[in-house]
Amino acid sequence: MNERAKITASHLSRQAIVYLRQSSAAQVEHNRESTDRQYALAAKARELGWPDDRIIIVIDEDLGLSGSGFVARSGFARLTAAVALAHVGLVLGLEVSRLARNNADWHRLIDLGGLTDTLIGDADGIYHPALFNDRLLLGLKGTMSEAELHVLRARLNGGIRNKAARGELRRGLPVGFVWGEADGETRFHPDEAVVTAIRNVFARFAETGSVRRVWLWFRSEGLTFPLQMHQGAEIRWVEASYTAIHHVLTNPVYAGAYAYGKSRQETMLDAAGVRRKRVRQLPRSEWQVLIADHGSSIGRPMRPTRIASPGTPAPGRTKWAAP
Repeated sequence: MNERAKITASHLSRQAIVYLRQSSAAQVEHNRESTDRQYALAAKARELGWPDDRIIIVIDEDLGLSGSGFVARSGFARLTAAVALAHVGLVLGLEVSRLARNNADWHRLIDLGGLTDTLIGDADGIYHPALFNDRLLLGLKGTMSEAELHVLRARLNGGIRNKAARGELRRGLPVGFVWGEADGETRFHPDEAVVTAIRNVFARFAETGSVRRVWLWFRSEGLTFPLQMHQGAEIRWVEASYTAIHHVLTNPVYAGAYAYGKSRQETMLDAAGVRRKRVRQLPRSEWQVLIADHGSSIGRPMRPTRIASPGTPAPGRTKWAAP
């Protein structure tokens, strides 16, 4: 069937919506060609017969948001609501993956389009979700889009894991360290005051064996503690906190070890039935990579050991202390 034959006067009397999406802010900034092509879909709606007074609603507030289903997309929610109310004659997207990267969202849109006589169009043609062949093709496109996302993630994660297994993957370092020139090389921070503050933590802990006592010692001496929000950010000197001291004593990087995969991302349903992701900290026995004596350690060589601290420690938490 000719794609224009699917367009009726009923469709033309309703809105044509052009939906734009790119997966990240970096894509929006650097891949301008894709964004321009999506905005140009408004011209295609005009070519198909939609007059300017009924088109063309361009929904672009989801630029920079993933279509995996784990991120709330206000633009997609507005689109599906308009389709459900039978206000839309045509939904245009550059390709299926722009509309959704998961079958739950995609098939919901197909179902609504079939019920409300709404057409769906992409760069390949115009489809009517109420027609079996078109619905089958749309379903296959959605499945392929979701599978493509899985393949891309698996390929990326495989390369990341291989590099991490060699201890060469550069991730955020705790305060007191900077990356060297060689792969996986770590060096002490060039500011000796920063390194001295970290050494004081381990020295006092070796004497007292208590995170709280180390923290109280910093407060009693009126000593500030270095804080770095992210790698490469400027060091700020702030009042020492129990959390900062505890982080130093539980981070294996300070012991000269390289660790990767200390947490796991899990999918769950919230009270509203929406899929969410949460991060669960893993016990040391389940870390994906742990390479001892990998880099510089602040203070003497350290070994993992259980120590007493106020409250009940979480399962699997380890303090890294001098022997």
